[in-house]
Amino acid sequence: MSAPFVAILDDEPQIRAMLSETLREAGFRTAAYARATEFEAALRRDAPDVCLVDLSLPDRDGLALVHRLALESGAAIIIISGRAEVQDRVTGLELGADDYIIKPFDPAEVVARIRARLRGPRGGGAQAMTAEFEGWRAEFDRYRLVPPEGEPVPLSHAEGEVLRMFLEAPKRLISRQQMQETLGGAAGESFDRAMDVRISRLRTKLLEDPKNPRLIKTIYGAGYIFLGDVVWR
Repeated sequence: MSAPFVAILDDEPQIRAMLSETLREAGFRTAAYARATEFEAALRRDAPDVCLVDLSLPDRDGLALVHRLALESGAAIIIISGRAEVQDRVTGLELGADDYIIKPFDPAEVVARIRARLRGPRGGGAQAMTAEFEGWRAEFDRYRLVPPEGEPVPLSHAEGEVLRMFLEAPKRLISRQQMQETLGGAAGESFDRAMDVRISRLRTKLLEDPKNPRLIKTIYGAGYIFLGDVVWR
């Protein structure tokens, strides 16, 4: 089995070199880029398992790039940025990033965060990749939802992680703490808001009534519960 592939996008040469060396020593394959255009071109040739993306880029808005990657890529997305404000972290997570690391950082922390992402729903290797429920089909190899009728709906990596978590534990209460432990990331306001956004988007894609959702129920003060019957293929 080949080593997980990490693509690095940062316009600072020292950070690219430091991350590349640290990750190679930790057993990852790496490729590093200074500009978004070359980064995106490379991703079309070799799909990474994890993308490390700086927000301050010379040729592209970093948040817009993160949002596009979340919609179109199956990779886990970790933002690395000097922007330390809570709102920046919340926005990055709401747009689809899986994690947010503030500069300056310890390279060992980056390795640990990447390994945490790869241990999540996407990194299980032998896991079943398709689940069927209430006429829907969730395809985790393609990260999309197939409705009973109509066209497939793409899922971001972050949305897919949340949906898989629900589908692996149907009709069981999942608390906020369990979500944080399963999905990774630091607990707190930014994590809670990111989860709210991802669950809201899942409900929209599942054509749920936002005032009375049928499948993903909120148990106020306790967490969430997925009420559908699920069969894994």
